[in-house]
Amino acid sequence: MYKKYVIDLSAEERRELERIIRSGKHTARKISWAHALLKAAEGWKDEEIAEALRLSIPTIQRLRQRFVEEGLAIALGARSRQPRPYLQRLDGAQEARLVTLACSRPPEGQTRWTLRLLADRLVELHVAEQVSYQTVRRVLKKHLKAVAG
Repeated sequence: MYKKYVIDLSAEERRELERIIRSGKHTARKISWAHALLKAAEGWKDEEIAEALRLSIPTIQRLRQRFVEEGLAIALGARSRQPRPYLQRLDGAQEARLVTLACSRPPEGQTRWTLRLLADRLVELHVAEQVSYQTVRRVLKKHLKAVAG
């Protein structure tokens, strides 16, 4: 079967993988993945690697893909490779405006403020360019703890 992601290790990468396996100072996952990459480089099939190391075939396929596309450090490292696109955080003045708004009367036709309504109103009032309702939740929770504590 044709492999889209073929593992071709440089001498330095091979030494690094062997160092990870020998040192014993890494997580079991990282050591298993290092073994899998070495076996893949030796020409083992995914099914053989999965059986020998008790890993799933999709795990081995993802490991191959991450190695080829992003390199050894990413393949063995963190689970999420790309930073999440968080919206901007609010500064102190913006948080104060949010708390003031949350304590004010809700818009006409509403019995209370919702997180989404507050986020939308902050954008309408040009307090912030964009605000997630989760940011609103975190800020209000922080200020509620400060009042209660």
